[in-house]
Amino acid sequence: MIAEWQPNFIAFSCNYLANVPEIVDLAKATKVALPRCFICVGGHSASFIANAIIEHGEGAIDCVLKGEGEPGIVKLLEAVAGDPGAIAKVPGAVTADGEGPRPGFVERLEEIRPARDLLRNRRKYFIGVLDPCASIEFSRGCPWDCSFCSAWTFYGRSYRLLNPECVVEDLASIAEPGIFIVDDVAFIQERHGFQIGEAIARKGLRKRFYLETRGDVLLRNKEVFKLWKKLGLAQIFLGIEAIDEDGLRKFRKRIPLGRNFEALEFARSLEIGVAINIIAEPDWDEERFRVVRDWCLDVPEVVNLSINTPYPGTETWLTGQHRLNTRDYRLFDIQHAVLPTKLPIAAFYRELLHTQRVLYRKHMTWWTVPTLARELAGNLVRGQTNFMRGIMNYNKVYNVEKMLADHARPVHYELPVSLRPETDAPTARAAQLYIHAHRGRRGRSIDDDTERFVDATRMGVSG
Repeated sequence: MIAEWQPNFIAFSCNYLANVPEIVDLAKATKVALPRCFICVGGHSASFIANAIIEHGEGAIDCVLKGEGEPGIVKLLEAVAGDPGAIAKVPGAVTADGEGPRPGFVERLEEIRPARDLLRNRRKYFIGVLDPCASIEFSRGCPWDCSFCSAWTFYGRSYRLLNPECVVEDLASIAEPGIFIVDDVAFIQERHGFQIGEAIARKGLRKRFYLETRGDVLLRNKEVFKLWKKLGLAQIFLGIEAIDEDGLRKFRKRIPLGRNFEALEFARSLEIGVAINIIAEPDWDEERFRVVRDWCLDVPEVVNLSINTPYPGTETWLTGQHRLNTRDYRLFDIQHAVLPTKLPIAAFYRELLHTQRVLYRKHMTWWTVPTLARELAGNLVRGQTNFMRGIMNYNKVYNVEKMLADHARPVHYELPVSLRPETDAPTARAAQLYIHAHRGRRGRSIDDDTERFVDATRMGVSG
């Protein structure tokens, strides 16, 4: 493709830390073929490790663009085309020579639209049974400050809303029947959820929706979720994270355990699919895995286990980076243990995969097969096989031997760590993590009641 197009500028999107080695190698190969091509890397994960990516590139990567890409990429393109000396002045630009001003926000989210028509293989995008599925954005940012998450540090704890009419106009242009609402926490602001939903109803749009939210938001804004059930809400993903109070405190989720269980009950009452996430700690032993399995088998929801992984940009990174047993980017995918485990690593993976398979099989029983068969049949009629292939390939992807072999691969690029453990106060830690400037209350498009609700349900001191 690059031989045919001969581009002057190439930008790689790096939203997942595990993709860093692949991006660096692609950049190096591209630079050999097109030595005059300007190569840039941007995205969520790249923003937190910009200097490391420049160093890994060894001259092949000209710039890392931190923060939201839309406002910065235009200025970067103008500088590359007209005045290369101005690259250092582009907000968010990081080069081997230094760093430009802090990145800026998109002024009005309504002014930008995803160019879905430029994507190849759109029918290969899916999430669960929503196959095919397209993504849409109702809001950006998150006002909470969970210790394991970098959404709030990336956006400076800001939260911005899109105009409901613009959202519906964008939605009407999407051909796919499935829609993934990509907001970090859906429907924080009740009024906004109603406005979009009512506009969709007036337009007569019929889609199947998937979204992610918090249990306390679900309980606070029940009527919004009831409306969206009528509009086609098919599945909710709830980040429960822990099944005990100690775990919730550790992840700084100030929601009583009972409220999480109440949220599950309400979600069930909507008669929609519910998936939840539990964070597996490296210090779990056989007994802890057994307790988690027993709890998960007692609830009807789809339960996913992810391994507690310190990511750059999170507070767990500042406190946990010096305990890492690997710095191989490829293993930072929440499916591999990068911190020392209490059990031998092989035993830990055996327990983890055994638990996942038990939870997987609970949805493959005689009374769930008819529902699953209907979903698969509907997908096959439309020529969609992504979900079915995902089921068939499960054991190929998730097995102990493969996961251990992943740890044994040669490592060419390592995630850098700071010279000494972090000992500063939490406020200083939060300040140094921000990519976009923290603008305080004025940076959050929520009413005062919702602001008080957010403050009451977070445990941080980030302001």
